[in-house]
Amino acid sequence: MEKALIAMSGGVDSSVAAYLCVKDGLDCIGATMKLYDNDDIYIDTAKTCCSLSDIEDARSVAMRLGFPYYVFNFKGDFEEYVIKDFVDKYLVGKTPNPCIECNRSLKFKKMMNRAKELGIDYVVTGHYVRREFDEKTGRYLLKKAVDNTKDQSYVLYSMTQDELKHTLFPLGNYTKKQIREIASEQGFLNANKHDSQDICFVPDGNYAKFIENRLGEPMKKGNFVDKDGNILGEHKGIIHYTIGQRKGLGIALGKPVFVNDIRVDTNEVVLGDESDLYKKGLVADNINLISVNKIDKPIHIAAKIRYSKAEQPATVMQKDDKLYVEFDEPQRAITKGQAVVLYDGDTVVGGGTIVEINNGLIK
Repeated sequence: MEKALIAMSGGVDSSVAAYLCVKDGLDCIGATMKLYDNDDIYIDTAKTCCSLSDIEDARSVAMRLGFPYYVFNFKGDFEEYVIKDFVDKYLVGKTPNPCIECNRSLKFKKMMNRAKELGIDYVVTGHYVRREFDEKTGRYLLKKAVDNTKDQSYVLYSMTQDELKHTLFPLGNYTKKQIREIASEQGFLNANKHDSQDICFVPDGNYAKFIENRLGEPMKKGNFVDKDGNILGEHKGIIHYTIGQRKGLGIALGKPVFVNDIRVDTNEVVLGDESDLYKKGLVADNINLISVNKIDKPIHIAAKIRYSKAEQPATVMQKDDKLYVEFDEPQRAITKGQAVVLYDGDTVVGGGTIVEINNGLIK
């Protein structure tokens, strides 16, 4: 009998994933990753992902399904690979996606290593994606979920072939409504539990306050400037701003203005018109390709620059360890630190981290 390590967050998705694995005859073990204590993230509430209440919810599901349950302490790894990375990127004017880094470094690295140490065949998660094996290429594919409103393929583009080989995604062919119905039928206490919307270690959404707490002091103030360097006012510190931002600037110029750029070297935040936000090209590094080993010539596919945005037609080429992307039409607020993920239909080709924004370089 094949063995499965179920990554259980205490939510309805991972709970139903566990049930489906038991139903399919897998020998299951449940595990929750302990990533931080509330003191580590400057809050005194248990209403966060991976809190004590989440652990108890996960444990209750494991007991109901009749398999062992453990809590793995990955606090040190989460601090090093996720929280520190998050803070460091904001300090250099980037806007990171910590969920991608958590999946890359914790769920599909540390969790996978732990499974292998225990002689377990698969790690199972409650992500809404599908995994297939392509007989023609001999490669595992990552594909969009059937429920497009819940698809999470964007945050999993960094998965390797070995990780995909040893991972199962039971929810990929279900809708969220169906998952809640299954949870109710099984009597799970978390059947109607709300989905987590915020970054788990910043539950109130105030990223700047979190970073300043980490630093032990407020960020240095600087100037708002226009694209020509003319001073428009004073900003609160670069971590308070991201590309495309309009609200919360605290400055009145008689017309709507948006954050166009963050100049770390001069501690300046560049404001401009919304039209200035539209660019056609980007460069990405730290790339990972899934459906192909290499992009050896320019290809016309679709690219997605933010989790909440739909992918758009673009030409993509690879040069050494970087991706060069040129969209058919200019895109609004392409942001350094975010991921660009490439799609061929519903199949993830790969992706990388945006490090440069331009008006198109592919000839």
